[in-house]
Amino acid sequence: MASLFVFVPLLALLLLHLPVARTFFRRISPYVVGLLLTLQAIVAIVPPGALEDPKAQPWFLPVDISYDGLTRVLLLTIGFVGLSALVVARSTLSAPKARLDFESLLLASLAAMNGVVLVQDLFSLWLFIEALGVGSFVLVASRKEPGGLEGAFKYLLLSAVASVLMLAGVALLLMAAGNTTFAAIRAAVEAGGMFPAGLATILFLAGLFVKGGVVPFHGWLPDAYTEAPPAVSVLLAGIVTKVGGLYTLIRLASECFRGVPGLDTLLLVLGTASIFTGALAALPQKDMKRMLAWSSVSQVGYIVVALGAATPLGLAGAVFHLFNHAIFKTQLFVNAAAVEAATGTRDMDRMGGLSHRMPWTSGTSVVALFSTAGIPPLAGFWSKLIILIALWQAGHEGWAAAAILGSLVTLAYFLSLQRRVFFGKLAENMESVREAGRGLVVPAVLLAAATICVGVFFFFILETFILPVQNILG
Repeated sequence: MASLFVFVPLLALLLLHLPVARTFFRRISPYVVGLLLTLQAIVAIVPPGALEDPKAQPWFLPVDISYDGLTRVLLLTIGFVGLSALVVARSTLSAPKARLDFESLLLASLAAMNGVVLVQDLFSLWLFIEALGVGSFVLVASRKEPGGLEGAFKYLLLSAVASVLMLAGVALLLMAAGNTTFAAIRAAVEAGGMFPAGLATILFLAGLFVKGGVVPFHGWLPDAYTEAPPAVSVLLAGIVTKVGGLYTLIRLASECFRGVPGLDTLLLVLGTASIFTGALAALPQKDMKRMLAWSSVSQVGYIVVALGAATPLGLAGAVFHLFNHAIFKTQLFVNAAAVEAATGTRDMDRMGGLSHRMPWTSGTSVVALFSTAGIPPLAGFWSKLIILIALWQAGHEGWAAAAILGSLVTLAYFLSLQRRVFFGKLAENMESVREAGRGLVVPAVLLAAATICVGVFFFFILETFILPVQNILG
């Protein structure tokens, strides 16, 4: 049953490009893609074991797969963000061919992301990550302008380096373990010294740090997020880097690489560096999307720091913040797309007072930025609180204090964004601005509602979806 998460998007992609009845399939393609994403989000809510035996042999993927608590959270997140990106694409891409290309690449990315979160084999995991990376490169490069091509080139170059590092790690782990299943790799890592298992771990993690945009491997991220078309920015910032980098880091660090000497300290150092590098770089930005891009680097740091706590509660905090970060960052990039569509610019110094003309966009932006900064009772507050408690319980009081300070800087630059874009007197050149269309307002409202609901019903969410991810620790 779980194999359908990969099979169905690929089947839909095939039907979309069949010569027979091509016109019909292309006419209904956005509804098919939207239905698939919606069904995925709904099915992901079903508890593990209700659909099938988690240990049942897959009929489509010829590798070990797993449908556990962590898989559920990621499948749900992929459905949410993918649906938002589809709606934004329908609103911002006017050419039918551009829409079709995006929908096709979205289907391919959906299959790849679902494969990443399902497989329990390191080589298969690498293959799905590479498929996702190729699709992401094409999406970023779809804006055929100097900035977009530069961002795509940086993404391609650093992603290629990461791919080589990860493949070298897979090869060394195959030498050490005899096969590349997660269980065999964990046994090899626990039994082996620095070579080959220890070296392989270092190489594979370095590749994941690049894919996830962790400092100091983040050089591609600000340009790629900023220069990509609006729908691509939503997809890339909302879920692609979360799946290709951060989810994989969480899964492998918890399930395969546990006990590697110095790993926890490395995660704490790189996570804290990401928090402050991203936050301090976001402060002086004038480009709205670029500020959000640097903010993503900062929020990635919280996930990595939580993982560095090396406790079940830290793991829960990392997964919860990954989900929250995906939701509120998707919403903020939807808001940025709405502002750019309405004003024709991303320069915040040319804006001001847009709340008078764009009340829905302004209101939802406040919800997202407060959640990002960790203001109660929104969802981001609870995930950050769990991270702080996990760090404190693990004896990392100094790292917890650094995380709190990072949230204060986050609040500072987002208040600056809100003031320059939405608050105050309406700028003279903005009198004709009107609220964005439904395709940009509705996703923002729904994502803001999700952020509020997760915060209000935190204890139910925690018990039902977040704490069960600890079971992957075995």
